[in-house]
Amino acid sequence: MKRCKTDNASVDHLDGNPVAVIGYGNQGRAHALNLRDSGVEVVVGQRPGSSFDLADHDGFKPVSVPEAVASASLLIMTLPDERAADVYASDIAPSLGGGQTLGFVHGFNIRYGFIQSPQDVNCVMIAPKGPGSLLRSLYVDGKGMPALLAIHQDATGNARKTALAWADGIGATRAGVVETTFAAETECDLFGEQTVLCGGVTALMKAAFETLVEAGYEPELAYIECVHELKQVVDLVYERGMSSMRRKISNTAEYGDLTRGPRIVDDAVRQRMRDILAEIRDGSFAREWMAEAKGGMVNMKVLFDADEKSAIEEAGRSARSLMPWLGNAS
Repeated sequence: MKRCKTDNASVDHLDGNPVAVIGYGNQGRAHALNLRDSGVEVVVGQRPGSSFDLADHDGFKPVSVPEAVASASLLIMTLPDERAADVYASDIAPSLGGGQTLGFVHGFNIRYGFIQSPQDVNCVMIAPKGPGSLLRSLYVDGKGMPALLAIHQDATGNARKTALAWADGIGATRAGVVETTFAAETECDLFGEQTVLCGGVTALMKAAFETLVEAGYEPELAYIECVHELKQVVDLVYERGMSSMRRKISNTAEYGDLTRGPRIVDDAVRQRMRDILAEIRDGSFAREWMAEAKGGMVNMKVLFDADEKSAIEEAGRSARSLMPWLGNAS
């Protein structure tokens, strides 16, 4: 990856060229509002429902997806991975014209071939590295969120210029834009979610909690030590990195970190991480997930419901009730 030069990146490149934001969820709303506040004419393509009403409340006049596609030069897809291909096939592809730019905030559907862009359109990605709510709040504060840029297809010769203008319009150039590929963004994103950010960290917290409870410790105490305090450590890493985090904790904690951490994440764990990465790279995870989604997410609901009723969630509710400043004890 390399950091893009953004000196000449300007949202002005989009002047007179309406931008369609397809979907008005967390990411879609942030992109639409930031672009509008940057002076871009934004059209929201959204089916009736709560997101439609929110877009209307925010001052947009949502239209059907085909109408939005037909009116814009840049189309920004912010739909969930599992829905995007169906919406693309039914509502977007028939209205696409040569010279338009198809934009994605995540590379999943292009990487695995669920969406295949026509040869006469640009296909680009601007992927902010954070949730839409933070993308929006940073923009409002005059700051920016870093983003990844990828060019899958340059049919017109100005795909990069358009992508950088989009990045500028959402405030990403205030921070930094790093160039990558659709494949690298997708594979790293899924791997991070599964092994660390979501799958890995929740499984680790649950295993640690259960180990203490099985040994006879109070569930609330186990929750506070293995779940609640995680945020304090992660915040230090987020702000300053691992070495600075270690300077802020006790010497006892630092020694335990450096000597016991490698015993938790050993060679067997690393091999399972390689196995998970292989499933991501060969497409088997993507196919499994899309089959799950098309089947109504039955298995995912069973797994979610089981965890929601688990002892760690019960202990968490009890522990959080002691901390009303969190604002939500549930």
